[in-house]
Amino acid sequence: MSGKSDTWENGWLLLFFNNVAFADVGDGPGLQPSGTVGSLYMSLHTQSPTVTGNQGSYEVTYASYARTAVPRASGAGGWSISGDGVSLVDDVEFTEGTAGGSPTATHFGIGSDISGSGHLFYFGELSPTIVTGEGVTPVIDSGLIIDER
Repeated sequence: MSGKSDTWENGWLLLFFNNVAFADVGDGPGLQPSGTVGSLYMSLHTQSPTVTGNQGSYEVTYASYARTAVPRASGAGGWSISGDGVSLVDDVEFTEGTAGGSPTATHFGIGSDISGSGHLFYFGELSPTIVTGEGVTPVIDSGLIIDER
């Protein structure tokens, strides 16, 4: 059986979600953070986008829907890292639906682009699922946890 060490899981999550250097990887100072923090983009999906999908795979389609930017940082509005898990620091709110469309979001995605195909980095099930459509403002609760194991 193979696996990843706790050191790798924690270091990778800190680099990817909080833009923190990952020391002692390779030569010199290790894997360095981006010069600009930037954002990751949360998306909603009507079924699993799967490991071969992209950020547009099965994405909800209600009128006025848009992905929501979450900064690659710790603290308010960003991500909290604990061991091999990452969670949202705050709830992520999407735009309110102005007309009908895909009725239920069953999965979330975390990717590279504000729109279009975009690279999908992480995805998972939403529990509870989120009914979307006219007059609804979808929210992913800060309790969402992604496990790197």
